[in-house]
Amino acid sequence: MTSNLDSSSDLHGSIKSTTVSRDRPWVSGVLIGIAIAYLTLILFIPTINVFVQAFAKGWAPFFANLIEANFLTAVNLTLIIALIVVPINTVFGLCAAWLIARKHFRGRAFVISILDVPFSVSPVVAGLMIVLLYGRNGWFGPFLEQYDLKVIFALPGMILATAFVTIPFVAREVIPVLEEAGAEQEEAAKTLGANGWQTFWRITLPNIRWGLLYGVLLTNARAMGEFGAVSVVSGNIIGKTQTLPLFVEDAYKQYQTEAAFSAAVLLALLALVTLVLKEILERKTSIKEVRDEV
Repeated sequence: MTSNLDSSSDLHGSIKSTTVSRDRPWVSGVLIGIAIAYLTLILFIPTINVFVQAFAKGWAPFFANLIEANFLTAVNLTLIIALIVVPINTVFGLCAAWLIARKHFRGRAFVISILDVPFSVSPVVAGLMIVLLYGRNGWFGPFLEQYDLKVIFALPGMILATAFVTIPFVAREVIPVLEEAGAEQEEAAKTLGANGWQTFWRITLPNIRWGLLYGVLLTNARAMGEFGAVSVVSGNIIGKTQTLPLFVEDAYKQYQTEAAFSAAVLLALLALVTLVLKEILERKTSIKEVRDEV
């Protein structure tokens, strides 16, 4: 009786596996088709259209838009903000990651949650918070006005907004790398007489370099492409407080479609470079993990 039940269950299992194996190619094909169709509508067609519109009248108008004064000012301001924000958030991210990964303290989960706030808060809301703090009628407004310091509708406010939205990237990429690496090598270096800086430069930094570079890459991409928070605090003043993403919106609203799409192409190329570097860093990280396992 038991053998009959076992054979029946085996037969049922084989039939079930055969059915799954027959259905799986069809299901996989449908899922792949849906994914490709979705990406085509949401990503591929809009991206191709940007390049088509940018070069619709030839190469000469495209390059002419790239040397226009307001465009160059927007590019210059975007680079300045990125050059200031990325190093600051890199240092902050390293410090926060080391504290969270190496120290177990009361309120650690709360600190991690605070670190993730920029992911959950709308950039427009973030810009509004900065205006409510540093605007003329904000908490610090009278103090700033007394010393003739301008934050809102000026470069400092744009830096603050960009720094806020890019805070988590470095820390979030470095924390898991530090946790995986452990503290054994660092403790061994300290027992051999190495000080804190020597331990960091010779042990910690080489272990986290790929995760750190990945975080810096994401921070830079977000800093140069940020729109919502910067648009609130900058006032979008042409030639003064207009970054490259704001230039795209303003040019399109002014029916300067060629200039808008030319700037959009530059941002798209930045995204492409980011993706290529991201792929390289991920491969470097996977190779390192394989070597560590061996």
